[in-house]
Amino acid sequence: MHGEYKVPGGKLVVVDLEVRDGRIADFHLAGDFFLEPDDALLDIDAAVNGLPVEADVATIAAAVRSALPEGAQLLGFTPESVGTAVRRSLVTAPGWRDFEWEVVHDHPVSPRMNLALDEVLTGRVGDGRRKPTLRVWEWNESAVVIGSFQSYRNEVDPEGAKRHGFDVVRRISGGGAMLMAANSIVTYSLYVPASLVAGMTFADSYAFLDDWVLQALRSLGIEATYQPLNDIASPHGKIGGAAQKRLANGGVLHHATLSYDMDGQVMTEVLRIGREKLSDKGTASAAKRVDPLRSQTGLPREAIIARFIDTFTTLYGATPGHITDEEYAEAEALVESKFSTDTWLHRVP
Repeated sequence: MHGEYKVPGGKLVVVDLEVRDGRIADFHLAGDFFLEPDDALLDIDAAVNGLPVEADVATIAAAVRSALPEGAQLLGFTPESVGTAVRRSLVTAPGWRDFEWEVVHDHPVSPRMNLALDEVLTGRVGDGRRKPTLRVWEWNESAVVIGSFQSYRNEVDPEGAKRHGFDVVRRISGGGAMLMAANSIVTYSLYVPASLVAGMTFADSYAFLDDWVLQALRSLGIEATYQPLNDIASPHGKIGGAAQKRLANGGVLHHATLSYDMDGQVMTEVLRIGREKLSDKGTASAAKRVDPLRSQTGLPREAIIARFIDTFTTLYGATPGHITDEEYAEAEALVESKFSTDTWLHRVP
């Protein structure tokens, strides 16, 4: 069995192994990482050999860590990444280039329509009716998008939202509220089969699915990193955040919003950003936590989007695509039955 795992921001971890009597055998680790001392590679191989095939990432990582000699240096990979590669080999997980990808960048639609499209397209990828897809959002009005489990009254100041022209909508994924001012953010959604992230922990899948955008940001001169669980950041501050939703049919939605430009004062007047949420962030101001792409690159929003699409297309062999009339119609119906209703918006009061 063969498994590979590209560490986000790091190196490629490759494993080959056999299974005998329910245990891992003939295990060999390889990759373009760095490891000192040299013979620590044999220690890692010995630690994984003999583990039960049911061993999870944490168990494998613990075995590797305990076998390493004192002072061992792992550069570009971790014991957890070895565990992930092992799990992916045991479930024969495919890689990015094992799929045919489409990139969609269509005309602007309302925030509610964008949210409905996320649910529709994720379901279609899960059903096998659509190729795995990267979609870049365009929208025609500003909105506050709250997470699936957030309290409306705790997160949003309705008067502030109305005064500044922000609609309030709720998405199907968890996570925090996003202030999505028109033409001031970059939002994208990935619709992928669950097999792409098979063998990964939920947390690892976030960084894995956003590794391409870190590469795009670095090509623009931004020292982008991933901050667990779901933040994309630079030395100057947070750039954006991601969220996920996994459907029962095997479709996975992963979407992220990155700030291109922002008005920190408007943010504090529209969102109820409490002191407790900021207490562990080392800052007294919510506005200072977010550092927009415009200030770091000096580029138009359209140029940044073009770089994102070019990077994804080059890495994974994607081709341009479009949302079909049937998909738009299905999403329109979902807007009416779900995303525009008070029942959905206030599902958590």
